[in-house]
Amino acid sequence: MSDSYTEGKTTVSPDVLVTIARLSALSVPGVSRMARVTGGVNRLFKRGFGDGVRIEVEDNVVVANLYLILKQQVNIREVSRNVQHQVARALQEMVGMEIGEIAIHIEDIDRDEETE
Repeated sequence: MSDSYTEGKTTVSPDVLVTIARLSALSVPGVSRMARVTGGVNRLFKRGFGDGVRIEVEDNVVVANLYLILKQQVNIREVSRNVQHQVARALQEMVGMEIGEIAIHIEDIDRDEETE
């Protein structure tokens, strides 16, 4: 019996990319939650749209916009950089796509959380 086969094609839904980006961003210390993304064509067609994440893919290159609400008393620049690195690493390792840009939009600071 032969172990040879013909490789097929793998496609990844935009929703999978959104989920990877969202979970990666939420795993970074200092991120409280994702902010709502309003409007836009993505919302009308529900493609590449999710709470806090907009993903665009062109020629196998991912451009992600992440809308975040951070915890109180964190270094915004440091948290943003950590989110960019974490999301880029996750997308590259899990899906193998090139990263064009990871843009971070800080929408608010979570004032309702209890101080430690």
